[in-house]
Order: sequence, then C-alpha cells, then structure tokens
Amino acid sequence: MKKISIAIVAVLCAVVSCSPAATCLEDYTSYVNVRIGSGGHGHVFVGASVPFGAVQLGPTSIPQSWDWCSGYHSSDSTVIGFSHTHLSGTGIGDLFDITLMPVVGTVVYSRGEEPKDASPEAIAAAQATGMWSYADRTKEVARPGYYSVPLTRYGVTAEMTATTRVGFSRYTFPASDSSAVVLDLENGGCWDRAYDTKINVVDSCTIEGYRFSTGWAKDQKIYFRAQFSKPFDSFDEITAKEYSVEGKEYSVNYFRAGFRTTEGEQVMLKVAVSPASEEKAALNMSAELPDWDFDAAVESARKAWNTELSKVKLTASDSETDAARTIFYTALYHTMIMPSIFSDVDDPRTEYTTFSLWDTYRAQMPLMTILHPDRENDMIASMLKIYQKQGRLPVWHLVGNETDCMVGNPGVIAVADAVVKGFDGFDRDLAWEAMKTTMMDTIRGLNHRRKYGYIPSDKMLESIAYDMEYAIADAAVASAADHLGKSEDAEYFRRRSHSYRNYMDSTILFARGRLSDGSWRTPFNPYSSEHRANDYCEGNAWQYTWLAPHDYSGLVEFYGSREKFVERLDSLFAADSRIDGEDASPDISGLIGQYAHGNEPSHHVIYFYTMACEPYKTADLARRIYSEFYKNADDGLCGNEDAGQMSAWYVLSALGFYEVEPASTRFWFGAPLFEEVDLALAGGTFRIKASCLSEENRYIQGVTLNGKPLKQPFVEYSDIVKGGELVFDMGTSPMVWY
Repeated sequence: MKKISIAIVAVLCAVVSCSPAATCLEDYTSYVNVRIGSGGHGHVFVGASVPFGAVQLGPTSIPQSWDWCSGYHSSDSTVIGFSHTHLSGTGIGDLFDITLMPVVGTVVYSRGEEPKDASPEAIAAAQATGMWSYADRTKEVARPGYYSVPLTRYGVTAEMTATTRVGFSRYTFPASDSSAVVLDLENGGCWDRAYDTKINVVDSCTIEGYRFSTGWAKDQKIYFRAQFSKPFDSFDEITAKEYSVEGKEYSVNYFRAGFRTTEGEQVMLKVAVSPASEEKAALNMSAELPDWDFDAAVESARKAWNTELSKVKLTASDSETDAARTIFYTALYHTMIMPSIFSDVDDPRTEYTTFSLWDTYRAQMPLMTILHPDRENDMIASMLKIYQKQGRLPVWHLVGNETDCMVGNPGVIAVADAVVKGFDGFDRDLAWEAMKTTMMDTIRGLNHRRKYGYIPSDKMLESIAYDMEYAIADAAVASAADHLGKSEDAEYFRRRSHSYRNYMDSTILFARGRLSDGSWRTPFNPYSSEHRANDYCEGNAWQYTWLAPHDYSGLVEFYGSREKFVERLDSLFAADSRIDGEDASPDISGLIGQYAHGNEPSHHVIYFYTMACEPYKTADLARRIYSEFYKNADDGLCGNEDAGQMSAWYVLSALGFYEVEPASTRFWFGAPLFEEVDLALAGGTFRIKASCLSEENRYIQGVTLNGKPLKQPFVEYSDIVKGGELVFDMGTSPMVWY
C-alpha cells in the first residue's frame, strides 16, 4: 500500500512553491477547518484566539437561541459586532463581552431584528432597527488565530487576531466623513444581560471601562482598555438604559469613535481585558501587544497554535490523509479553546476558568494530562483556589461564578485524576481536603445519599443521573485515597461508589428510578426522555444503565456473567433509535441503536467490549463513529462540542486508546486510525504505530511496548508520558490477543 507522510507532503510543497521549507513543514494550522461544528448543534466558536486564551474575538449574530450559544452559526450571516469573549460548544450561551462594530453613517444603537424575508424592503426595514450587517461569507477567512469578513452594509472589511489577553482588530474603511467604530457594552449572548457598564475617555486614542452582566454567570465582571491606531475625530457616549437599585445608579452604554477615512484606509484597535481592573487591562496590553504590527500579531498567534498542534505529528495513508488529518487536527484545536485563562500577566500563577467539567472530565482533562502537564497543574491549582473561595470544588465554573450546571461533582474527578497520575504542581494535601470535603457535603442531593444510600426519585429531579455521577466521583476519591495511603477513606468511598446499584432492576435489566420507600418508579419506559425533568439528565434508561465506568465488574455481576453482559451490551447498539417524549432532550444525538455519541454519558461505553474480551466490537464501533459522527463539514459534529470533550474523545480514540475509568492510570485500546503518530511529550517522544493498518486490517492482533509484548489491553499513563514506542499489529482477524 502506498503511504505518504505529512512531512513528505510538506517538503514537496516547499520545493514546488520555492518558499522556506520550514514554513510548510511546520504549519499544522493549515490542517484545521475551524468551521467544523459551526452548523447543526455543534455550537463551536469561530474567530481569533490563541490556545486557552482569555480572549475569543469573533462575530456575534442577532439570534439568541440555542444554536447560537457561541454567537455564530453557519446558517446565519448577520453580525451585530465582534465580541471579545465567546463560549465554544456549550449548551447554554453567555459572554459576548466588549463588542466592536465598524460602521459608516448614522445607525440605531441596538441589537436589531432580522429581516422577515430577503426582499430589499424587508432588509432595509430590519437594518433600521439596529446597526447589524450581513457578512459576506463567500469572502470569509477563518483559521487558527485569525478571522476576516467583509460587512456588506458598510463596505468595511473586518480582520482580527489575538494574544492571550488582547484582541487586535483591523478595519478597512471606504472613503467617508462618517466612519466610526462603535463599542457595544449592552449586547451579550443568549442568557447574558448587562446591568452596569462604564466608559472613560483617557485620551484621543484610548478609552477604558468595564462591563458587568448577569446570566448563566450570575455576576460576571470584565474590565478593559482599548486603544485606537489613530485619534478619533469625535466621540459620543450613548446610554441605552439607566436605572437605580437601592440608591445605586446603573447604566448600560455604547461609545462611538468617529473618523474621517480615505478609500481603503485601515484603522486598528487593541482591546485588552482583565478580570480585576482597568489598570490590569492596561498592563496586559503593554506586556502582550505593545506595538501596532497587525501582521506580526497574526503570525504570532499562528505560531502559538502551531506549537501546540505540532505536539501530535501523524502519518496516514494517502487515501486517508486529507479528510482524516483535517478532522483530527481540527478536533485537537477544539480541545484547546477552553478552559480559558482568568488572570493577569503579573499574577503569580496562571489561573483558569470555563470549566465544563461534567463533559470534560471524561476525555478532555485526561488529554490535558498527556499533552499539557504544566497547564494541568495550573488548572488543578485553579480548581483548588475555587474550593477555598466557595467551600467545594467546581461543577461548571464560568468567569468567577459557580453555575452548578449539570449533575454530580465532576471537579472532584478531575482533581483525583491528577493526584492518581502523580501531578504535584499544587498542594496535594489541600487537594485531598477539597475532594473529601466536597463529597461529604449535604447539598445537591448528597444529603439524600447519606440518608437512603441513594437519591430517591421522589426527592429530586434527575436523581439517577446525580447519584450515578456521584458514584463515579466516589470511586475517583477512593483511587486518590489509595494513592495517598488513606486506606480507610479508600474503603469508605469505594463502598459508596456502588450506590448506583440501587437503581439496577434485575427484572427488566435497566437503571430505573427508585422511591424513598424502596419501591420502583412506575410507569417505566426505557426510551422515554423529558429534558431535565425526569430521573435522567439528557438521556434515558438505555444510556444511563451503562454509566458505571468505574465498576465494570459490578455491571458484569449484575448481568450474571461476562457473556450475558456482552449480550445486553449488544442490545444497546441494536435497539430501536426512537426517543419517546414530547420534550425529549435534544442532546440525545449521534445514535447507534440507543447508544448516543452526541452526549457524554455514552462516551466510554464501546470500550466495555475491550474490557469484556471482545475488542473487535470496540474496533468496529469506533470506526463507525469516526466515519459517521465526525466529518469535515460545518455540521460535522453529531452533538455539542461541549468545551472540547467531543473532540477529545476523537483525538484519544484515534490514537488507539481511551481512559475508561475516571481517575485511573489505564488507557484501554480501541481502534488506531493512523499508521504512525508521534506525541512530543515532556518525557520524550511517544510513538504509536499501527503496522499494516487498512480498512480491512482494522483489528488489533497484538501489541508491543518498547519491543516487549503486552499481555493486557491497555497502556499505563506512566509509560505514555515517559516516551517510547507502542506498536499495534493490525490484521483482518477479529480476535482476542490478550
């Protein structure tokens, strides 16, 4: 079979183009299609950022509904402005702070309304309601660290890039005496509403202020400093609303900086943000972006992304290279948009926020432990600081606010995972205190677990989902306790991690709601879903029955034998894909039978086959998921990106392994997608080879680690990060090699 490596392609490219070979060799950003997931229900961010940056500078559209949680959707080309903060892949919308809109002429300072139809009259009427414009998507340029699009209403081309804490915009204007850049502090996204803003003119090129808002994050505060490349000829502050609460005055404002421009004149604008103060924002700007070289800033952002993306260097067959490589590197890119930095340049330690932990503890955070160990230490330290502030580890923490979104205690699992893997760049004693204290709390249903041994369905909604996630967290704490030599605690939490067994009804072989008197909830329909309003969370009985990744042996015991376990698992993938219920969760997507790849509780399930000595079924299903649910298209994701989790599943699985058991050191084998992958890690290069890999040779026949045969279907974390070579011998036989 003919093979071609990325490096060879790059060399050929360099020769043909007569450009420096290094540029072509190293440009992994060219393999990224940032629009994957911008259609459908992917909710990904499209715009300019750097890895894990505090700034995500990109377009924000008029709609404020679910599919616009990131501010952008491929179906809609309206733009109200370019905001400096966005979420990526979430199921709730917020942020969209510090929005800039280049305009020409008189405008209405409002979000505006979309036209009722495509007639010129309807468009004109709609534009009279706000300052929005259509974006010419045919000329849109979007790549890691850079975004550009023409605004048809004004004849302005908007370009943007970013550093970690600074957004850098360049606007090309037509000739006009009424060109302007409008700073919009009113409009956020979806759930977000500004309640107080301030704008202060420092000089003819500089303004500063803040935006305080409430929404998903109940009390979000962001400070900024903005600097123009040329003095504005005029400035106007427009008050959108003002009001008084308990004697305190509040206002929400716009700022219009006016310019006279010649044809093709470029006006640039730098906006630095800070979670602390305008002074800190100014410091961030002077440290990260002191000059006005826009093209150099674009190149710097590209290099920042390239540095991170090049940690994974893959080789694929020529037939697979283009699509698979694009999907892979885009997925890798998506794993590094969030969490986001939440500290200033002079802070003693980098802090993070935007912890979508119910999603990311499953794959994105384990991927962090491999590719970004230094950031992993800082992120765990950030979680511990949150613990010190709020008395418990984060659930879903957003810009200084605990949202308590989703179920369980996923922050506990993330901290435990770091402890078990030997991370020590944080206070490990504090980490233990935080894990134990959080799990011994009495809020969010934990009181019911203490009283009944499980959460009764007549005591709170989503009882099964809460309890099962708590059980996983208990198991994670038990693993950490083992690692720390706390045997009594380990036994206590391990025993408590079996609480999910209270829901397992042996008469029907499903996880089923249980009342406080011990009886089963009736009626029962395993296909039924009521979004956030029944015993499950974004799922049904078919999916939640398997949510015990920490207790494979317990599930096997429940079904009676390994054979019966496998038989029942087979039925999950063979079941009717219907979802019953008038208010079924839209998150139940990416269905194979009742397996739902579009939502996180299912993500570990195919690896149960490997654990059950039928690895060929894992391989078949993994390859089906690769091809059906990850595509090089705007709607190329089968569900929300969920802050990098959907993509992290793909990255790890495509490498050939996955961390099934939370807070574990074992990565279980599945289906390697590429012939060779080099991971550039702190301990050295870890090479993964799949010899003789092809569509037919899809099954693992044996595995060696550093030349020695493995006798178990997993690789240890410690063996990955210290470097070495893992070789999969691939063939056509669906066999058990271990």
